[in-house]
Amino acid sequence: QVQLVESGGGLVQSGGSLRLSCAASGSISRFYLMGWYRQPPGKQRELVAAITSVGSTNYVDSVKGRFTVSRDNAKNTVYLQMNSLKPEDTAAYYCNAYYRDSTSIIYTYWGQGTQVTVSS
Repeated sequence: QVQLVESGGGLVQSGGSLRLSCAASGSISRFYLMGWYRQPPGKQRELVAAITSVGSTNYVDSVKGRFTVSRDNAKNTVYLQMNSLKPEDTAAYYCNAYYRDSTSIIYTYWGQGTQVTVSS
């Protein structure tokens, strides 16, 4: 059973920084894609940033230039460095991982989420 555990959320002032971590049970090299999603209160969950197994990254336009996703395979951890935070970044942030087995069935896993609150 895959477990993803997020940490690093909290309360920060506008313009501040936070680094989220997502620790996986077992090797993350098996996941062809890992990502960070967020869900503001009363809104739908959206993809914020993603990173492939070879390190290619993608970001939603609203965080480009401010957020950086990275992975440390040795520590089985994915990070989301968030700089220049804005009140609209306030949300629950979730780690996500995709695994494809030998028959090409895709499995997706989610963490429990960590809250980020940015005060103005």
